[in-house]
Amino acid sequence: MTTTTNDDQQTKLDRMRYIKNRSAANLALLAIVFDVLYFVLLYQSDVGNYYYTIITGASVVYNLLFLLFAFLAEEGVKNYIKGYTYLLLAMGVVQIVRIFIVPMQAHSAVVTVSSVDTPALGDGKFTWMVVFLILSAVCLMASAVINYSKCRTLENYLKTLENTAA
Repeated sequence: MTTTTNDDQQTKLDRMRYIKNRSAANLALLAIVFDVLYFVLLYQSDVGNYYYTIITGASVVYNLLFLLFAFLAEEGVKNYIKGYTYLLLAMGVVQIVRIFIVPMQAHSAVVTVSSVDTPALGDGKFTWMVVFLILSAVCLMASAVINYSKCRTLENYLKTLENTAA
């Protein structure tokens, strides 16, 4: 059984000043991967002209902005910048909201193609799209929680260093 001593804890805290916050950064990158998988599934679904709407155009623009800001946040949390925690949380909430916009509407829509009623989005693709958006949201929120916790720990440690130096 290993016990951590006070010196071990101090060393661990001191190392935080020099190493990157990889766990939070990797979760943010994983959220991007899940979003790309959602993106690919959505734009593979081309039934009639259902997807040629302003909503789909807005979805494409949002997806590009998501990728940009998620990567920016990933770089920020890697360097223990607490402000990106809030961006990651907001993006996680928006990922959940996105389920109810394009995928939910497409799943309940029926398109007539060559006089045959066809669902705009089948059950299998809909399920995978929802799973990918939820996984993306969970990764973003977990990244935010980890970053916030580590930033607070590092801030407190830096304050103790300032107090001992003064």
